[in-house]
Amino acid sequence: MGQNQGNISGMHRARRRVIVTMLAVMALLVSAIPASARPGDKILNRPYADQKLLHLGFSIGMSLQNLKFTHNGYETPEGQQWFAEVPAWAPGINVNVLADLRLHRYFNLRFSPGMSFGSKNVHFIDARSGTKTTQDIKSVYVMLPLDLKISGDRYFNSRPYVTVGGMGVFDVSKRQSSYLQFNTADAYLTVGLGCDFYLPFFKLIPEVKFCFGLTDILRHKRPDLEDDPETYKITQSLSKVRSNMVIINFYFE
Repeated sequence: MGQNQGNISGMHRARRRVIVTMLAVMALLVSAIPASARPGDKILNRPYADQKLLHLGFSIGMSLQNLKFTHNGYETPEGQQWFAEVPAWAPGINVNVLADLRLHRYFNLRFSPGMSFGSKNVHFIDARSGTKTTQDIKSVYVMLPLDLKISGDRYFNSRPYVTVGGMGVFDVSKRQSSYLQFNTADAYLTVGLGCDFYLPFFKLIPEVKFCFGLTDILRHKRPDLEDDPETYKITQSLSKVRSNMVIINFYFE
């Protein structure tokens, strides 16, 4: 059990390093914005852009995917007790389109459907013997996020904002018979922050969004494993599994 706790602590440290690294990359990109976006410049780019009723755009970015396991203490007839973990946040690639509806000077409703391609490497560990096995879970998500964007006042050529919302997700990847299978549909609560940078011909919008899974995505009934107790024991050891993501997008609007 001590070894398992050490692995979990290492996983938490790895997550913090990934998040700090991505925030540092965003800070470098922001600092690279041309002089036209700096507070000292008196020229306002696209001064009437925010007065449009509807904005269209697209985004490219990446996601960091993770799974949160809840174990039930199940013990096999052989005395094994299995625990699951994702030792590091797994990166993926996102592509989205954007429709932004102006509701008020400070409020916008944003719909940004898209797709995300990624994978997660799950480790299964027997707490008593230390035996370890793994499963690589590939995913192709159709994402349907709907967010309320709450903006601050524009300061020259920049305008910070935060978002709150929800996201429906559908995994359309091909299912394989293995230790774990997940449900096709999931739902997330999302919170994010970003900043509009007004460039001469478009807006560049870096954004970080934190997504918290709301449903148990584990497929508990596995008729395909009825004759394979050695594989089914992993599913039997889990009471629920939830998915979390950190999404980093760069919108062009």
